[in-house]
Amino acid sequence: MRASACLLASLLILTGCDSSTHSPARWLELTGQGGAYDIAIAPGGHHAVVAAVTHGGSLWDLDQPARLYDWNHQAGEFSLLSVVDIAPDGRYALTANPQNLVLWNMDSGTAEGFWSSPGEILAADLSAGGNYALLGLANHEAVYFDIRHGGIKTSLRHPARVRSVALSGDSQLALTGADDYTARLWDLNTGKVKQELRLGNTVDTVALSPNGRYAFSSGSLDQALVWDTASGEPLFYLSGDETLFPRRLSYLSARFSGNSDRLLTGRADGTVELWDLNQATLIKRWKIHKRAAYGPTSSSVIGLAFGSDGNSWLAAGSNGFINWLE
Repeated sequence: MRASACLLASLLILTGCDSSTHSPARWLELTGQGGAYDIAIAPGGHHAVVAAVTHGGSLWDLDQPARLYDWNHQAGEFSLLSVVDIAPDGRYALTANPQNLVLWNMDSGTAEGFWSSPGEILAADLSAGGNYALLGLANHEAVYFDIRHGGIKTSLRHPARVRSVALSGDSQLALTGADDYTARLWDLNTGKVKQELRLGNTVDTVALSPNGRYAFSSGSLDQALVWDTASGEPLFYLSGDETLFPRRLSYLSARFSGNSDRLLTGRADGTVELWDLNQATLIKRWKIHKRAAYGPTSSSVIGLAFGSDGNSWLAAGSNGFINWLE
């Protein structure tokens, strides 16, 4: 899509979408009053890994619902975990604090790898099969880390802290977002940059579609857009084109559907949006559950998943609630 068509698409999104906002069908609290630093929801929405503020890591069965395992990095104490993730096949999970990371078997609940990180961990994305993890680090690099045997397979150097990372379904491509306002698409086989996209602020969130065709990137209180990984050209803006419609929004989470035709996004103000990538349009919008109906109790959306039935979606809030959306 060329620039003129892209601007037209952003106009259509801003003026033509259904502006109604829906409430969750139901919700479940996982953490208590302290909330969560991070929550990862497995594909299909049957499990969630939680990095709680007050009681460390845990694996939840969302269907029962029940807390299955406590996952902490040291026996007898709650670990202060900052990042969690689940592999695309839903069999393995990762938990990380700034200094180290652990690979967990979700069936047995046992740890299969414990490693020290080469830098402070700011973000992580676990590959299929739980064999590798793409880590975004504060030391100005992203590393493709062998989480089963240890060691760095590929190092991707940046001029600033790497705040967000994402892998394609085949782990051939990596997308990174850094504090230099730039999203970069990398070839993991060569370690070379394929595309770069400049935003207007720190890149909070990136995501790659499973087929590697689409990328999502958003800046803090800045633009959010979907772009083509082959050409590097924007396809449409979720937040409005800054030159025409400045909208100061922060998107903190994003998840593409398994067949790469839908996109779920979560914002810092508790808004979840479902997008049609083929039509470049907003399908539906929700607000996640708050602890209280009134007052400063809004929750940021920190985790997302498509339900297994194709007609439901899940969103995790920083207040520790899982929300089922219909």
